[in-house]
Amino acid sequence: MNSGDTAWLLVSTALVMLMTPGLGLFYGGMVRRKNVLSMIALCFLALAIVSVQWVLFGFALAFGNDIHGIIGFNSSFLGLVGLLKGSLSYAPTVPALVYVAFQLMFAAITLGINGGEGQAYT
Repeated sequence: MNSGDTAWLLVSTALVMLMTPGLGLFYGGMVRRKNVLSMIALCFLALAIVSVQWVLFGFALAFGNDIHGIIGFNSSFLGLVGLLKGSLSYAPTVPALVYVAFQLMFAAITLGINGGEGQAYT
């Protein structure tokens, strides 16, 4: 484990998480005054929902071994049970859970970007 890599990944995770309220404020500027709070709540709700889904099965689908070249799945990643200790082969210098959190933030902000777009212009 490399403490510098781990620290940088944690800082990067926090910076990506700060994009969530920023995205909510951005979408809030595109709607009427009465709907600003709902747009901000939509972005935070996306973060909450994706967090639960990512922990339960999202990481297993995204980073597991592929099934006939279509989608990945690794049952040891379900619920992050197999990741409590050690590191992953594609991120060997950081703890596995730090890497999971980093990828989770990108999954959450992606849902916020794609989910809020249709709401902002209606």
